[in-house]
Amino acid sequence: MAIKKISRPTDNPLSSLPGPLTHPSPLLSDIRQLIETTRERTVFTVNSEITLLYWHIGHRIQTQVMGGQRASYGKETISLLAQQLSTEYGKGFAEKNLRRMVQFAELFPDERIVATLSRQLGWSHFVLLIPLKLPLQRDYYAEMCRIERWSVRTLRERIDSMLFERTALSQKPDALIARELAILHDTERLTPDLLMRDPYVLDFLGLQGTHQESDLEGAIVREMENFLLELGAGLSFVARQKRIQIDGDDFYLDLLFYNRKLRRLVAIELKIGDFKAAYKGQMELYLRWLDKFARETDELPPLGIILCTGKKTEQIELLELDKSGIHVAEYLTELPPRSVLAKRLQLATARARQHINRRD
Repeated sequence: MAIKKISRPTDNPLSSLPGPLTHPSPLLSDIRQLIETTRERTVFTVNSEITLLYWHIGHRIQTQVMGGQRASYGKETISLLAQQLSTEYGKGFAEKNLRRMVQFAELFPDERIVATLSRQLGWSHFVLLIPLKLPLQRDYYAEMCRIERWSVRTLRERIDSMLFERTALSQKPDALIARELAILHDTERLTPDLLMRDPYVLDFLGLQGTHQESDLEGAIVREMENFLLELGAGLSFVARQKRIQIDGDDFYLDLLFYNRKLRRLVAIELKIGDFKAAYKGQMELYLRWLDKFARETDELPPLGIILCTGKKTEQIELLELDKSGIHVAEYLTELPPRSVLAKRLQLATARARQHINRRD
């Protein structure tokens, strides 16, 4: 009696497809890519819809329940709503969360803006933005978070380091800040004032006590990724100790970067000690050389940053360095307590605005 051979099923279902499949199979790779893309798009859509849902809930409560009503009535109504909704839909609709949704709708009253922001920002981002007291501060973080695609962790770090207060933008009058943020929202075009900071926080370099300029430069090169994050969006490293030859003399620029979002070369000089007026002439020489010999035809003129451990504010104001495309800033190798940094930044902002008013 002949024994009929029974074929055993293979462990790989792809083997049943006609024709040989190479490993890794292009077909398999394509399908994986489709699955991953769809999953990402689904998560993105769900997060956006949840954020808009919370805005609509907060807006509905704010306008129909709390608007024009006694505070006690509104509080009681939210409490009753929370009890019922939590029973039906879970703890995400507890009283604390409903109040946060109301705050959300109050602080972001324009549904169109919320819809735009929700394409990049999830509800967890807005939870960090809601406690911020100043509207312009909140708008800055929301727009930069949207454009630079910050994670929730990154947004928290930026807020904790008082990034907005350290930008050149924050030292302008409120009307100018609002105008620049409106342009940013409409065009997504970044300006130097949105990115330039003072001071720069370089605590990740691990420098303690006395150090030389070469120590600072070497530490920056070793920690280039973190340094680029502190400098702002769109930067890429070009050169260290860039050689510039003029009239047979050699000059060396400490660090050279390119900012893709600004479409500009960015020259950085590192200085130990206070700013000196002579630094202006040195940086102007570098910027004019870069403008003549290194700038591409579609790029804007280069910018310069002079990083010092101390500043001479009156000298900087008199020299009007901003007209030469030069930004002077201090750098901190250790992040001070938030209260100390806040007081320092408040004084700097007040002085800068006084200077603007006198100049105008």
